[in-house]
Amino acid sequence: MEVKTGYLYHIKDKFFDIVNDENLMQNHERGKKRPTYFTIKDKDILWFIPISSKVDKYQKIIDKKIEKYGFCNTIIIRKIWNKDAVILLQNAFPTLEKYIDHVHTIDGIPLKVPTELQNEIKSLFKNMLGLKKRGTNLFFTDIDSLKEKMLEELKQ
Repeated sequence: MEVKTGYLYHIKDKFFDIVNDENLMQNHERGKKRPTYFTIKDKDILWFIPISSKVDKYQKIIDKKIEKYGFCNTIIIRKIWNKDAVILLQNAFPTLEKYIDHVHTIDGIPLKVPTELQNEIKSLFKNMLGLKKRGTNLFFTDIDSLKEKMLEELKQ
């Protein structure tokens, strides 16, 4: 399968078994593959950013962050395929192509995020990575450790 930036994918359970990280979102919900992930391809590493449909839940979190900090750029709510979707940048993590289960489709068509939204997500994500390098970590999981684990797998 050719993996491309800007599409939504689902991940295999095997990934969660291997990394065993309690800070990652659960892969299943009521028997369905959840969540879907916006994907950024960075050489051999794929960055997965979870997408949720739980707008009300995350809107409250966004509101609290805005009240406290004056803004929130770790969680955003935007339209994807004409529906409100929550993009959870704070829950991003690195993985490898071999752990992708399948591309997310609607009526058999792979779901691609609109280019303008892709650019916004990539910009916010790049900003979060930059903040992390300067000592402000906004990610829920240890992305450095996971990335190292994925790079080690590539060497084997």
